[in-house]
Amino acid sequence: MGHWLDRNIIEPGKLPLLLALAAFVLTFLVTRSITRLIRAGRGPFRNVSAGGLHIHHAVPGVVLTVIGGFGAVASGRHGLGGFVSAVVFGIGAGLVLDEFALILHLDDVYWTEEGRKSVEVVVLTAALVGLLLAGFAPFGVNGLSAEELQGRGAAIASVAVNFLFSLVSLSKGKTRTALYGVVVPLIALVGAVRLARPGSPWARRCYRRRPRARARSLVRAYRHDRRWSGPSRAVQNWIAGAPDRSAKGR
Repeated sequence: MGHWLDRNIIEPGKLPLLLALAAFVLTFLVTRSITRLIRAGRGPFRNVSAGGLHIHHAVPGVVLTVIGGFGAVASGRHGLGGFVSAVVFGIGAGLVLDEFALILHLDDVYWTEEGRKSVEVVVLTAALVGLLLAGFAPFGVNGLSAEELQGRGAAIASVAVNFLFSLVSLSKGKTRTALYGVVVPLIALVGAVRLARPGSPWARRCYRRRPRARARSLVRAYRHDRRWSGPSRAVQNWIAGAPDRSAKGR
């Protein structure tokens, strides 16, 4: 483990990236915990307001992201300044992406169904950064043997093909399969080869003159949603909190 860390993280200068990822994930988890406590009216935490205006945590997140980003550029990848800037950037990015859905919709949808997009974006971001740290993009690693180059090249090719399958899954209306398929092999392949969901771009284009395919797509989507909507919603509620359909805001 120590050899891998030195060769793939420290030597190519990826330690700031590791620190940024750790700060990003930890900030998201802490922020979600605090907002859920605020929503439940428990603990010492309260919403931050100024002159009757609710200050969303994406606001300090943007400030920290800007400070951390420019600080990282100014200090380079090495030294205490680079490490501190990476942590500041990770904290800011965690605060901003936790309210990604709010920025996307330009509305306070944090505790609504639309607000779940924030969690999906955070998971995808953390997974992609984790791939960089795992060595799939080994920029700066010196002295690679032919066997190591071949293995890393195969990994990069696998990720690229997997990404293409994810695009096909996305066109078939399988958003979550496409997102998670970017980083988990075979998930995107399954989504790409199975029938498209009704109303998706793929279904509108390819099933227009295929009534049997349209019918099978409707039946399969109905059965899938009936079987998995409950467990999927339970997991989402456990991570992000149950959505509030009656009111917006926290």
